[in-house]
Amino acid sequence: MFSKACEYAIRSVIFIADKSLQGQRSNLHEISEGINSPLAFTAKILQTLTKSGLIESMKGPNGGFEISTRKINKTKLIDIVTTMDGPEVLNRCVLGLEKCSDKHPCPVHHKFLPIRNELLSFFHQTPLREVVSDLSLLNTFIRP
Repeated sequence: MFSKACEYAIRSVIFIADKSLQGQRSNLHEISEGINSPLAFTAKILQTLTKSGLIESMKGPNGGFEISTRKINKTKLIDIVTTMDGPEVLNRCVLGLEKCSDKHPCPVHHKFLPIRNELLSFFHQTPLREVVSDLSLLNTFIRP
């Protein structure tokens, strides 16, 4: 459903947020290794996330990536998804048809509609803080 870049972005932000809450900055290599993502691909993703303001990048010997506690509390998962895949990603036809709509539905449109609405609700309502808390409690993981 999401691009690989979006999947890695979500994992990257969770990783960085977790480290930030521990008072640490993360460098590119740590993030790439921590989420099992190719280094060059991770660098591009982090650049996009930094430009969007979701994460912060500090240069120098003590530099790295971080997220302020305020942003961790404020950011919703939908913010990451729309930054990487655009605002329409969860509104597209599940079969990839351009003209799919309520008036001209694809074969699965009406069956997928409640699932899509549930997904939209989940991504709009789930704060980054909640996801990071589950990771910190070792109830979840982000590395395959």
